[in-house]
Amino acid sequence: MDNYIVAMAVIGFAALTMAWVPSLMEKTFISYPILFLILGMLLYLLPLGLPYPDPLWQETYVVRLTELSVIISLMGTGLKLRRKISWKNWQIPLRLVSITMLLCIGIMAVLGWQLLGMTLAGGVLLGAVLAPTDPVLAEQVQVGPPHEKEEDDVRFSLTAEAGMNDGTAFPFTWLAVVLTVAANTDGSWVSDWVIRDLLYRIIVGVSSGAFIGLGLAFLVFYLPAKSRFPKARDGFLALSATLVSYSFTELLHGYGFIAVFVTGLTLSSFEEENEYHTEMHDFVNQIERIIMVTLLIVFGGSLVTGLLDHLTWQGALVGLGFLFIIRPVTALLGLVGVKNCSWRERLSISFFGIRGIGSFFYLAFALEQVGFADAEQLWSVVGFIVMVSIMLHGLTASHVMDYLDSSRRKGKMKDSTLHGSYSVRTDEP
Repeated sequence: MDNYIVAMAVIGFAALTMAWVPSLMEKTFISYPILFLILGMLLYLLPLGLPYPDPLWQETYVVRLTELSVIISLMGTGLKLRRKISWKNWQIPLRLVSITMLLCIGIMAVLGWQLLGMTLAGGVLLGAVLAPTDPVLAEQVQVGPPHEKEEDDVRFSLTAEAGMNDGTAFPFTWLAVVLTVAANTDGSWVSDWVIRDLLYRIIVGVSSGAFIGLGLAFLVFYLPAKSRFPKARDGFLALSATLVSYSFTELLHGYGFIAVFVTGLTLSSFEEENEYHTEMHDFVNQIERIIMVTLLIVFGGSLVTGLLDHLTWQGALVGLGFLFIIRPVTALLGLVGVKNCSWRERLSISFFGIRGIGSFFYLAFALEQVGFADAEQLWSVVGFIVMVSIMLHGLTASHVMDYLDSSRRKGKMKDSTLHGSYSVRTDEP
């Protein structure tokens, strides 16, 4: 049997089911990523002749597929965020990508180094790849498409965090790479890392993303309204913008992840009521889902063919501790002093630090750059954490978000009743 044809059939069937599965799963408490993860595990347990998923994954193959998945997701994330950029509106996600993310990286680096016996570089890489929340698998806890006006604090904060920290974690991935090759060099690598990887690449990412977003907004919205320049009608423009923004920024040695998110965010700030925003978002969302399904099936297959072979009980304990203690506690610390955010909302934001495709990208990217002595253990620990995150957050997301929505509606009804009774009393003689 031709393995290529079998793989094509499996991917085609899985992609076909995506026309109905998300809608059907909305009626249950299970997220559809769980379904495709389990499907991948079952398929690879059967003698179907599917392409063998390397237990340690082939880094180049993983880098390219996860890279494409993440940048497409980041464009969709930027397109659906509608809050004006200000400290008041964005302080929660900004705290999450600074205070919380740095604490998570530091704690996981120490645990990887001291408890799991990794090298210092391996520990830093473990912290870096697990720091960003995932924009691909977090659909249930994110804001809806552009035409859905309502953006509650929990959904907005988790969506904005996922959009920003997939780029801001990159300097620390580079730090792990630099630490690996800097053992026999002088201390000049520190200033090189700060200037090049921490400052220059971020500045270029933000600048080029804003520049491309403004240019596209001019072509899409301004010119057709002021001249006979033809209107853009096809949603694939968002995919084209994603590739242009990412590649242009990478050619300048900036962070393409940041650029893509900023491009989408800049585009969404123009002509907010225009339906074309929804068309662009829906197109990239469909492409994202197809790639995600493929990755989940391969990930599920890798889980039953050796990805977890190098997982120790200490690694599993650290992974569970990260999901249940480290991320929630550091997020709550990062939110200290935030006003107008209830404790139930803070707990929800801190709990739903979903880990997924982005972590695989960062790990594969770093291992492609230089050899790490801890590669096998890193794949096993990260694979375990992503697996548990998909299951844990996939089973709880709908319940928690429904509860928050219900509480919010009851609060609005209560306020409306109080205001209504007050106005009646003031009208009495």
